[in-house]
Amino acid sequence: MSAAEELMTRARAEGRVLATAESCTGGLIAGAITDVAGSSAIFDRGFVTYSNAAKTEMLGVAPATLEAHGAVSEPVAQEMAAGALARSAADLAVSVTGIAGPGGSEHKPEGRVCFGLATPQGTRSETVDFGALGRAEVRRATVDHALRLLIAALD
Repeated sequence: MSAAEELMTRARAEGRVLATAESCTGGLIAGAITDVAGSSAIFDRGFVTYSNAAKTEMLGVAPATLEAHGAVSEPVAQEMAAGALARSAADLAVSVTGIAGPGGSEHKPEGRVCFGLATPQGTRSETVDFGALGRAEVRRATVDHALRLLIAALD
């Protein structure tokens, strides 16, 4: 069973509804979820907010947060997840913002992705450095990690 199939089965059993807020993955997490037949029972919507303006306009990420921390940061990931939750019918939202590559910097290297998770009880975040695996592989690893975060949140 794939991670997306496991997520679907568990979310459906718990009556949970999901939303996604994606930057570096460009909708791939929502795509992985909706690839599973029956996903309409557990998936409300996905936000693809590649630009900072989209993060602010669509998810309510504060410009001050973006200015202080940059788009690839845990505070932004948390605000993205909280915004997705607030602007959907979901009770669980995941967000991702990162540097899939090529490129990066000493402080924010290629392969760094910040994840946010929001529930009605609050938000949390984490950062994973996947390394300079190449754009496609970083994005694939990000999708897998986001799906596993959602599964763990259902426990």
